[in-house]
Amino acid sequence: MTESSVPTSKARADEWDELRQRHLTASKDRPSSSAQGLHHMALLCTDVERTITFYQGLLEFPLTDLFENRDYQGSTHFFFDIGNGNGLAFFDFPGLDLGPYAEVLGGLHHVAISVKPDRWQYLKDKLLAADVDIAFEDRSSIYFMGPDGERLELIADDLGEMYGQQVL
Repeated sequence: MTESSVPTSKARADEWDELRQRHLTASKDRPSSSAQGLHHMALLCTDVERTITFYQGLLEFPLTDLFENRDYQGSTHFFFDIGNGNGLAFFDFPGLDLGPYAEVLGGLHHVAISVKPDRWQYLKDKLLAADVDIAFEDRSSIYFMGPDGERLELIADDLGEMYGQQVL
């Protein structure tokens, strides 16, 4: 897709209005979700030690468990606490020739993790001190890559909010 063929937000405004009218229910009329929350999101990694060092050591997400993956003998399945009963999990798949991270339809774009505003600045400073490149920064969000190229966002908004607006 060439840059000139990418629709602008102005060109899509009518489409978004139509989608909101057809599908968005006012919060007072919206039914409860059938879900309890995100149990865990599982990502792939190439190096368990490096992943633990990054997520627990740098981002300060405590490692909570580590065991053999039930679906692939010799593979490690491990979890980090990202708050409010939510987990970020990883698998390594030794012996599989997995390619580098890539954005594909139906795939992962980024993982956004809410942190308190004072922790946001603290963690941003830690990332910069560790020479982690901040790919993009906007208001209360920073985007950067994890050790295997996974795109991460730290956002200093409360859960359910984005830039001061309720989204949940």
